[in-house]
Amino acid sequence: MRKIIAVGLTALLSAASALPVFAQDADTAPAVELPAATVTKVMTAAVNGFIRPGYDAFQASAEEMATTMKALCKAPSQKNYDAARVGFGKLAASWAHIEIVRIGPAIEQNRFERIMFYPDRKSTGLKQVQAVLSKSDETATDPKMLATKSVATQGLGALEYLLFGTGSDTLISGNDFRCRYSAAVAGNIGNVAAEIAGIWDAPDGIAKAWEQPGPDNPIYRTSGEAITGLLGILVHGAETVRDQRIETFYKGADKAKFPKQALFWRSENTWPMVKANLDGLAELLTKSGMVELLPEKDRPMVAATDEKLRAMAALAAGMTPDLEKAVADEGDRKKLDTLLADGKEVITRLNDGYGGAIGLSSGFSFADGD
Repeated sequence: MRKIIAVGLTALLSAASALPVFAQDADTAPAVELPAATVTKVMTAAVNGFIRPGYDAFQASAEEMATTMKALCKAPSQKNYDAARVGFGKLAASWAHIEIVRIGPAIEQNRFERIMFYPDRKSTGLKQVQAVLSKSDETATDPKMLATKSVATQGLGALEYLLFGTGSDTLISGNDFRCRYSAAVAGNIGNVAAEIAGIWDAPDGIAKAWEQPGPDNPIYRTSGEAITGLLGILVHGAETVRDQRIETFYKGADKAKFPKQALFWRSENTWPMVKANLDGLAELLTKSGMVELLPEKDRPMVAATDEKLRAMAALAAGMTPDLEKAVADEGDRKKLDTLLADGKEVITRLNDGYGGAIGLSSGFSFADGD
């Protein structure tokens, strides 16, 4: 988790490309010998079976959201307002599914933060979005101009407030500026999604580098580095769900609770986001075929981890949407405790179980980077 925080801060403080998280993992991991042909098969499956379809789906969802917003602005009504709020949930979940891939073009040029600025413990995003609204800043109604502004004003967090925050119901009766700003945010997210999808689709780009590790490869020099990088996505993704998405507002029944620090508490999309994160982790684990790199005796751990992730996703889907009610309810608190415990178990299975089985030393930890 310390590495995630460090990289996140780097991305926020610099407009330059952030150092790829998992390239760092690969650099610090012990050398691992793995069959090159199987590694290429696994990495190709990860790219073509999960990553590229994930970004394509996110781009399509963003474009649909932009169209929905334009319809609302053209014809304000309860029906179109409701459609925009539903569309936001779909877009957020679409992002959450592929969000776990915090590497490559998604973390370059502040694209990740431009899509979603979170965590935001000082409510920087809220203050900046409110400032845009109070000033009726026309430059925020153009997606290209909006892209040059603070990342906090141009992503999903901003869109959530515009559609669900104070004054959002004025969109029903025709709040022209707020609606055009919302449409610009949706358009900006679509532009960033198209950039990422295009980079992954480039024939000689990052996809090729993932699929063909080698001495001259700028990302993965060996097959071991490639699989370590892929495993790092899963470990860091599981850590993010547990440490950033849940422990941000709930650390235990006897600890202080902060439901309004949860991601998208305002629109009650916290659990759909967590579910989509977990579904994405399970899908990447299984679709990549990583199980093929394990000795026969260790292969059952992949199915067991997949089963645990899907059980967690089902549990998250059944949580009370209202976070203030959820943390106050004894039944939901037990579910939260289960999610925290299961999340820790998944991290251990991936980091120590899978990592140990492919040759990473027992002392190596993605979380600590040692």
